Amino acid sequence: MHYLYVLIHRRTKRLYIGFSTNLKQRVGSHQKRDADWQLAYYEAYASEAEARQRERDLKQYGSAWGHLKKRIQRSLDLKWAGEASN
Repeated sequence: MHYLYVLIHRRTKRLYIGFSTNLKQRVGSHQKRDADWQLAYYEAYASEAEARQRERDLKQYGSAWGHLKKRIQRSLDLKWAGEASN
């Protein structure tokens, strides 16, 4: 399998988008450098090309990233700096 993943930094709430063929190992390598990274979201693909295209789409097209960011935010009940409470 090929994975597109999104990590969230627990202290800063910063999000990171990445791609890997071994999700557990890749998340572990991020956490080895900084234990505050945690997996927030992932998508699994049979095709490497599809997973890499999705990663590119999220990194290049603000609307796709914005929609996913909102889903993650609602799912984890997060508030980013400067955002008003609903």
